[in-house]
Amino acid sequence: MARILITEDEDSLRSFVARALRLDGHDTAEAADGAEGLERLGDGAFDLLLSDIRMPVMDGIELAHRASSAFPDLKILLMTGYAEQRERADDLMTKVVDVVDKPFSLLDIRKAVAQALAV
Repeated sequence: MARILITEDEDSLRSFVARALRLDGHDTAEAADGAEGLERLGDGAFDLLLSDIRMPVMDGIELAHRASSAFPDLKILLMTGYAEQRERADDLMTKVVDVVDKPFSLLDIRKAVAQALAV
């Protein structure tokens, strides 16, 4: 299966998503903000970056820009609960597979990840 980095500042949501993706057989790593996420990306090869947009230190937009420059083959899937944040991601649409709206169900995020990995 895939190696996925989950970057989300909300601890409970991050661990919920990680657990769900591990049940699908994926290897997951976690980061609490964009800066930590960028550092973790350097630790090894990942197939997918699943990141919240709105986070402290470095937001998901900046993380996606830096990650796509440093790791051009990395697939990126963003999550947001804010409509205006989704609009900010428009300039990334050539680099990002999709933006998933929060709140989402377990089935929604598993399906979004499967579709992102299939692209």
